[in-house]
Amino acid sequence: MSLGFVFPGQGSQSVGMLADLAERHPTVRQTFEEAAAAISRPLWEIVSQGPEAELVRTEITQPAILAASIAVWRLWKEQGGPEPVLLAGHSLGEYSALVAADALGFAEAVRLVHRRGQLMQAAVPQGEGAMAAILGLEDAGVEAACAEIDDVVSAANYNAPGQVVIAGTAAGVARAIDACKARGAKRATALPVSGPFHCALMRPAQDAFAADLAAADIRLPRIPVVQNVDAAIADSANGVRERLLAQISSPVLWTRCVQTMVAMGATRLAECGPGRVLSPLIKRIDGAAEGFALGSADGFDAALAAEAGKGG
Repeated sequence: MSLGFVFPGQGSQSVGMLADLAERHPTVRQTFEEAAAAISRPLWEIVSQGPEAELVRTEITQPAILAASIAVWRLWKEQGGPEPVLLAGHSLGEYSALVAADALGFAEAVRLVHRRGQLMQAAVPQGEGAMAAILGLEDAGVEAACAEIDDVVSAANYNAPGQVVIAGTAAGVARAIDACKARGAKRATALPVSGPFHCALMRPAQDAFAADLAAADIRLPRIPVVQNVDAAIADSANGVRERLLAQISSPVLWTRCVQTMVAMGATRLAECGPGRVLSPLIKRIDGAAEGFALGSADGFDAALAAEAGKGG
């Protein structure tokens, strides 16, 4: 019964996130100021005041979520929270996990995800790509439905059993939604996203980002990080780098990542960052696992007290 940390990705952002923690702890604002200096963007002002239209721009969303996640991580350590034995992050959250594991410097990670966001946004013109959530259909059914479509569309996020996100061209996703419903999906709905992430349409972004990752100072994580593309732990810094690059156009194997963490003994999984997206998924993936979120003052304090009671 060990502690693991999971870090959220794009979609967990909201105007006002971490406001109650920032009121009590200067570390939150200080972390955002570091991130803002790295990319010359007023991140805290955007996060705290909006407008939402600015926050949801991928090149802003990604460094903002990274900053929020590392602010919570720093606060956890500052308040004497026990160190987790395993880490993982959902998509963008993998960068947060690597910063927490001392495999990547914070400022460099902020610059990387800012650049990553720019490239991902530019890879497909607005409106030409899409993503959709498919609920109540097994993975194989979703994959078979996508395979029927004569267009670019594929599974992008395996979030939990019966919950898969698909991505591709707008036309391909629309047709795949119908195909998934015909196969028995309980619900299949388009998502309000700015691009078709984690599919073949992101290959131009992946190719362009290769040079940025090659130049980055990436080290072997001090705390093992389960990575998205294969739900495995890299045994070298180059392995970490290769998986980060492949992740841009490959599906996020989140179900398998959580299963790997639980199998390795991390059955208490803290969602370290804004929002509460990953915690409910954890319970769906493994009913014996406990997921809880640290992104609010009440949630943070309750988790800190609970872990102190367990003795780490």
